[in-house]
Amino acid sequence: MNKHLIQLIDISNLDKEIDSFEPRIKEANKELDVILDEEKVLKRELDELEATNKDLSLAIQKNENHLSELSNKLEDIAKKTKLIKTEKESKALSLEEELAKEQITFANEEIARLNTLISSKNDNIKELKNKISELNKNAKEVEQKVEKEVKEIKGEQEKIFKQKEELVAKMDQKIISFYEKIRKWAKNTGVVSITRQACGGCFMRINDKTYSDVIRSDDIITCPHCGRILYNEETKEA
Repeated sequence: MNKHLIQLIDISNLDKEIDSFEPRIKEANKELDVILDEEKVLKRELDELEATNKDLSLAIQKNENHLSELSNKLEDIAKKTKLIKTEKESKALSLEEELAKEQITFANEEIARLNTLISSKNDNIKELKNKISELNKNAKEVEQKVEKEVKEIKGEQEKIFKQKEELVAKMDQKIISFYEKIRKWAKNTGVVSITRQACGGCFMRINDKTYSDVIRSDDIITCPHCGRILYNEETKEA
């Protein structure tokens, strides 16, 4: 088999191995990513609950201000009652007093309801904070494990990079340039074997002459359909 073709097959296999490390790194990070995503969701829920509690507290303050106004109003009504001269004035003040007392009752009930809601949401906030704290603890443990795994993977990756650099240094740079141009669009299928007289990349049948040239492996032959570099697996093994 042509020396340059053997080198291209070897460098193609190294590139495949190099590219296989990224999915391994992603897989190693998956468990940590799941924990971090869950933490983000819980933090959003926590922010929403705290914002709701803030709104509820403002509503309570509004009702308390209204109670203060109503209290002043009742005091004012009491003063006016002492100065009543007619029955009409008495009835008007009585209605005004009754309405103020109803509003006071409603405001107190509303404050009690809002306080109950705040208490319930505070329990939820406490529960969420505990969950977030637990997730933080798990995340740190997983992060340490992931760092170790990724370090090992990158160590393997570095070895393959060095093998590729050593091989590239020995190769004809014009051939490397030709290979890299194909790899830009073909990715890890730039150098493929033929199967049943078909290209292993585009799977199109190649003509007899091209097939014969690939079998002989005297030169670098490309697929007439897609342009990938072809080789015969049996010749390579031999």
